Amino acid sequence: MPTPIGTIAAIRALTVLAVCGALSSRPATAQSAGAATPRTSNRRLTATATTSAVKVDGVLDDAVWQTAAIAKDFVQSEPRTGEPASERTEVRVAFDADNLYVAAYLYDSDPSHIVVNEIRKDFREDDQDSFEVILDTFRDKRNGYVFITNAEGAKADRQVANEGRETNTSWDAVWYVKTRRVNDGWTVEMAIPFRALRFDPASDGTWGINFSRRIRRRFETTFWSPIPREFNLARLSLAGELTGVRPERASRDTRVKPYALGRSNRVLGKSPFTSTGDVGVDAKIGVTRALALDLTVNPDFAQVEADELQVNLTQFSQFFPEKREFFLENSGTFYVGDAARNNRVFMPPTADEDMLLFFSRRIGLTSSAQPVTIPVGGRLTGTAGGFGIGAMSMLTERAGSTPANLYNAMRLRRNVGNGSDIGLIYMSRDATDSTDDYNRVYGLDANVRFFRKLDWNSFAVLSDSPDKTSGEYTWRTSLNWEGPFLHVKAAEMHIGDGFDNDLGFYRRTGVRKHFLDAGVRPRWKWWRDRGVREIHPHLTWNYYEDFAGNTIGKNLHTGNSWFFVNGGFIEISVNPKYEFLRDSLRLNRGNPKAQRLAPGGYQWTDWMVRGTTDASRKVALNYSVAWGGLWSGTQSTVNGTVTVRPSYKLRLSVGSQHSRITLDKPKDEFDATVWTGRVNYSFTTNMFLDALSQYDMATRQVNSNIRFNVIHRPLSDLFIVFNENRFTTPDAPIPGRSLVLKFTQMMAF
Repeated sequence: MPTPIGTIAAIRALTVLAVCGALSSRPATAQSAGAATPRTSNRRLTATATTSAVKVDGVLDDAVWQTAAIAKDFVQSEPRTGEPASERTEVRVAFDADNLYVAAYLYDSDPSHIVVNEIRKDFREDDQDSFEVILDTFRDKRNGYVFITNAEGAKADRQVANEGRETNTSWDAVWYVKTRRVNDGWTVEMAIPFRALRFDPASDGTWGINFSRRIRRRFETTFWSPIPREFNLARLSLAGELTGVRPERASRDTRVKPYALGRSNRVLGKSPFTSTGDVGVDAKIGVTRALALDLTVNPDFAQVEADELQVNLTQFSQFFPEKREFFLENSGTFYVGDAARNNRVFMPPTADEDMLLFFSRRIGLTSSAQPVTIPVGGRLTGTAGGFGIGAMSMLTERAGSTPANLYNAMRLRRNVGNGSDIGLIYMSRDATDSTDDYNRVYGLDANVRFFRKLDWNSFAVLSDSPDKTSGEYTWRTSLNWEGPFLHVKAAEMHIGDGFDNDLGFYRRTGVRKHFLDAGVRPRWKWWRDRGVREIHPHLTWNYYEDFAGNTIGKNLHTGNSWFFVNGGFIEISVNPKYEFLRDSLRLNRGNPKAQRLAPGGYQWTDWMVRGTTDASRKVALNYSVAWGGLWSGTQSTVNGTVTVRPSYKLRLSVGSQHSRITLDKPKDEFDATVWTGRVNYSFTTNMFLDALSQYDMATRQVNSNIRFNVIHRPLSDLFIVFNENRFTTPDAPIPGRSLVLKFTQMMAF
C-alpha cells in the first residue's frame, strides 16, 4: 500500500505535534515551576447526603432541602455577559443510596410571562424558559450528561463529548422531574438514578457540575459557574465542582429491552399487502460503573422519522443524519474531527461533509437508504485505566447485490492536560463470504488547547482496500480561536485519490482543501438600544484543488449578521463560487429527457438574505432568499417555514423550498419545489403525535409519515407508525403504504 513520502512525513509531524502540544498544555505542578496554571471555576457546591425519603413532586418541602447548601448568584452569558442575573435562582443537590436529587427555585418577578412552547420529549430549550443541569461524573472537564426541563415539566436529555465537539440529543436515560408554578416563579425537583450514569465509585466524590437558566422574554441565559457568551453549557472546563457524592450502593446499570412488532406493508407499485411480525431485544450490561456493554439482536428501527426530501442543486449526494437509537447512544466516543464551534443561531451540529470519518448510517442501510437486516451487534463504551474506550461490531445480512458484512469500529482516547486529548481509531468492513472484499481504516488524532481559547485539531488516517494501491490517506489540521469579539479558524485537509472509507461520509477524493473562517462580534450600546444585540461581519473561504494544482472548487461567503435582542436574526451575504464538474450533471429532476450540464468549470455569484423572527412567539418565520447566478445560468430561490403554536401542546408548520432555474448551456428553464408540512401534538409529556408530509413538485411525489408514541413507562414505548409513498402523475403506480405497531418494554436489574 504505497503512500507518498510527503504524506508519511506529514503524519509523523502530526504525531510529534500531538504529543508535544498535549504535554505543553499540562496543568502546572510543583515540578513545573513557572508554568501557567489553567483557570478553573471557583464555584463549589457540596451535595447533602440523606436517608429520609425525597418526594419528587416539585414542592421543595422535604427535610433535606432545608439544610442543603445553595448554589446561587447566577451570572449572565446573554445578553449582558458577566453581569448578575436579572432574577434570582437557587439550586440544591442531595443524594441517597440510589439517586442524585436536584431542587431549583427559579424566582420570577413577572411569572405570568414565563414562556413555555413545548412539552414533548427532547424539546427545543432555546425558545422558552428552561432549567438545565450538566454532570461531569468523571471530572475530566470534557464529557457530560445534560438534563433539561421547563415550567410544565417537559424532559430533554443528551450526552456531550469533548466539550461539545459531539452532542447526542437522542441519548435517553431513566430520570424523573416535577415542576410547579408558584406566585414568585417556578420550582423544579429532579431525581437522577445513579444507575443511569457512569462514574467511578472509588473516586473522591468530586464531579463537575453547572446549572443554566433561560428567561426567554429577555433572551437571557445565565450560568451558576460563569460561561462567556462565545461558549455554552458544554464548556465543562469552566464548570463548577460538586463534592461529597458518595452513594452507598454503586450498582451497575443492567437493562434488557425486548420488542415485539407487527407490520402490514405494500411496496410502491405492487399489490397486495403482506403482513409480518418480528421480535428482538436490546441489552445494556454494566461491565463496571464506568464501562458498559450494549448488545442488540435483530434490531428494528421502524419508529425512526423518515428522511426529508430536499431540493438539491449541487453535484454531490445529500447528507442525511443518523437517527437510529442504537447507533446514536455514545456516538461521540467514535467521533474524530473538528473543534466545537459556537453556533450563534440555534441549529443541530453540522457534519463536515467533506470528511466525516465515522458515519454509522453506512451500517444496515443500502446506498438508497433501504434497511438491511442486522442479526446481531454489540458496542463497548466507557473508560478504563484512564482511557476512553469504544468498540463496536455489527453483522449485516445480504440484501440484493449488497453482500453480508461485518463492520467494526474501535476507538481509544487519552485525556492529556487541560482540555487536550490524543486518540487512535480503527474501522473495518469485511464481507463474510469473501476474503478479497474488505476495507480498513486506521489513524490517530489530537485535540490540543492553548491559552484556553485556541484549539488545534488534527487527524491523520490511512485506508486499505484490495483494489487500491496508492493515495490511501487523508489528513486534516486546523487552528481555531474562539473569543468573545474575534473568531478565526484556518484549516488544511488532503484526501488522497485512493482513500476509501466504507464507514465514513465524504464528497470526493484526490483533493486538497484550504479553509478560512473569520469574523468579529461587536456589541455596542447604540445598537442594543435600537434592538440589535450583536452584529457579526464575517467571511468563510473554501478552496479546493486537485494534486496537480488545478482549481476544482471555491466558495467565498462574505456577509453581515444582525442578532436582535428578541433572539431573531438577519444576514445579508454575497457568495462568489466556482465548481468543476468531472461528470455531466442533470439539474432538472422533473424531466428525465432534460439535457445535462457538460463537464468543465462553472463560475457564478449569488446573493442571499436569510434569518428568523423571534422563535418564542406564537407565530415564527424562518426564511432565506437567494438570487443571482447558478451554474451556467441564473436562479431565484425562496425557502421559508412558518411555525404556529396555538398552545404548548400543538405545533403546526408549513414550509417551501422553491427555485426558479434558467440555464444557458444547455438551454433549459424549470422550477424545483418541495412543500413540507408538519403537525406535532403532545397530549402529555409522555404521549405524542407527529405527522410529516412532503410533496416534490418536480417528480410529483408525496411522502407521508405519521407516528404515535406513548411512553408507558421510562424507556418503554408503544409506537404506531404509518408511512405512505405515492405519485400524482396520471400513470402513477399503486401507492406504497405500511402500518407498523411496535411495543418495547425496558426491564432493569
